[in-house]
Amino acid sequence: MRRSISDRTSWDWTAAITLASALTFALAIFTTATQSAQAQTYQSIHNFTGATGDRSLAGLAIDSEGNLYGTTAWGGASGIGSVFELKKTASGYVYSLLHSFAGGNDGQFPASAVVIGTNGVLYGAAVGGGEGRSDGVVFSLKPPAKGCGTSCSWTESVLYRFTGGDDGRNPWGGVILDAKGNLYGTTANGATAGGVVYELIPSDGVWTIKILYTFTGGADGDSPLSGVTFDHAGNLYGTTSSGGDGGGFGNGAVYELTPSGSGWTEHTLYDFQNGSDGATPQAGVMIDSSGNVYGDTPCCGSGNGGTVFELTSSNGEWAFHLLYSLSGDFGPGPEGNLIMDSAGNLYGTTLDDGVHDKGSVFKLSPGESGWSYTSLEDFTGGFEALGATGGVVFDKEGNLYGATYSDGGSINGVVFEITP
Repeated sequence: MRRSISDRTSWDWTAAITLASALTFALAIFTTATQSAQAQTYQSIHNFTGATGDRSLAGLAIDSEGNLYGTTAWGGASGIGSVFELKKTASGYVYSLLHSFAGGNDGQFPASAVVIGTNGVLYGAAVGGGEGRSDGVVFSLKPPAKGCGTSCSWTESVLYRFTGGDDGRNPWGGVILDAKGNLYGTTANGATAGGVVYELIPSDGVWTIKILYTFTGGADGDSPLSGVTFDHAGNLYGTTSSGGDGGGFGNGAVYELTPSGSGWTEHTLYDFQNGSDGATPQAGVMIDSSGNVYGDTPCCGSGNGGTVFELTSSNGEWAFHLLYSLSGDFGPGPEGNLIMDSAGNLYGTTLDDGVHDKGSVFKLSPGESGWSYTSLEDFTGGFEALGATGGVVFDKEGNLYGATYSDGGSINGVVFEITP
């Protein structure tokens, strides 16, 4: 079963988020000989209850003290999303609900991770809500002043409300910060085209949007469901879930935006062909110190469970390298961003692949004969369990943290830790 995004611009965002979270409960997954036994270092550090959040679609952010921050797409006081903190203590993690979305001007249904800015301020995006519409918002959460005590709360501010016009609508991919404090992100949809890449610039407490690029929905790509990533030169990279020159409506693309005078120029680095290379990337990309680009797709590939790939540049030309094909029955495989450790190993998650068809956390290690797969965790939830749609993060000790869509029991999801 393959997710179709080609007509996403005609969808209501509520239908889109329902589809993204309800993909196939009974796909037959066949593990390969290269998969190792399930790791014994997995533990749940928080179970969502509904009131404290319900089903995370995103990864986590971690600060210098090891505290974790994340979002849930449902749950909270109004049932339409929350932002939470898991504070690290000597005896474990203490959960705090930082914000419950109310469904009005403050937004609803956050589907992406938050980022941590100066003085611990959190920045993020919500797919819907904003000024009586369902076009989405970008928000910040400011921590209480030190010494305020336990009664003080975090303060949410809406930085920008999308109008559904030239600025686009439905920011699925979250935001990133540059050194000047500007925010960058994408919208999955546009007024008449296939989404935009935008910058938000603060000045005297007011944030102004600047559209860096508008996708046409054709060969340049359509419907970016992920955010963007900077390289060392200040270029932006990302993926589109459909469009591109891959035949039909297109199977998605990887793109680069390069500053050019007062604007930005888009270059399509690779068009997915829905073959052994995979199709419909949902996640963004990561870039190593040499400028190589890494990403994943949830669909297709020779193992039918999605792919992990690398793009390398030489003399201005980009070459696609298939690193690994995961095993499945046409996905959904990896939908979250990859991360890399100091040894060059890649880590990611899957939504439905794995030994138990419930998703997994995996490691890919480079070697002379190619990349080898290690299963760090194969989720084993009940009938309604789904795995992780976001990626994982490291702490200083090399432990991995992530969140699941559901756990199969309460179906509210968990935050987990995997230790080496």
